[in-house]
Amino acid sequence: MSHRTLCTRGKRAVLTVAVAAALVAGCDDLEPGGSSAGSGPDVADGRAVSPLANPDGTKPGLGALTSEADKANARKLVDKLTVKGRGPKTGYERDKFGYAWTDTADGVPLARNGCDTRNDLLKLHGQDVEFRRGSDCVVVSMDLYDPYTGKHIAWKKAKATEVQIDHVVPLSYAWQMGASRWSKEKRQQLANDVLNLLPVSGSANSAKRDSGPASWLPPNKAIRCSYAVRFAQVALKYDLAVTAADRATTLKQCQG
Repeated sequence: MSHRTLCTRGKRAVLTVAVAAALVAGCDDLEPGGSSAGSGPDVADGRAVSPLANPDGTKPGLGALTSEADKANARKLVDKLTVKGRGPKTGYERDKFGYAWTDTADGVPLARNGCDTRNDLLKLHGQDVEFRRGSDCVVVSMDLYDPYTGKHIAWKKAKATEVQIDHVVPLSYAWQMGASRWSKEKRQQLANDVLNLLPVSGSANSAKRDSGPASWLPPNKAIRCSYAVRFAQVALKYDLAVTAADRATTLKQCQG
């Protein structure tokens, strides 16, 4: 056998191994059901779960929805939203939804576990979490991937406001859409339900304020369909209507 033939076969073998390795790596990048998990460090480290696979909000992150099947399922969910006009903000106060980050909002995940809601969220979504000495609750530092901006944040408690907990459906929005007539217990649930909460950059949360999707969407366009799904999940869980503009905007984010 000639030297040239040996070299040719050797190159083919190397190429075959490389292609096989690439295919295996590609399979690892798929979420259950065959939909792509997207790209970026949050996906690579397994910290971004699709909202369709996380209906109670107890899994970390907010993974992008990229497959046509996922987007079709997202649109079906958004289609269930009811529409009405946004009422007045008269009478709204944050305290009407209970003490901020209480651990006693019964009826939602992680309630009465000995740790307040804010720290529960930091533990759930953060990585390399460090606690205050002698505590398994109070987070003093962590690394966070912020789905709203697509950036990593090396957070320390000394600069607490760099990470804020966003209410996906803002409390004042909920108040205007019917929560003003709820019991205080139900309002406390909405305010402390992990489904309605995401730790994000303080600047993004401040920019959002009490906006619905028609007025504000995450700067990270790759996550907008997922954000629309999470907004719809919360509204449906609590029987909240949304404005016509907000419904139209959420539906648009998941168009194929």
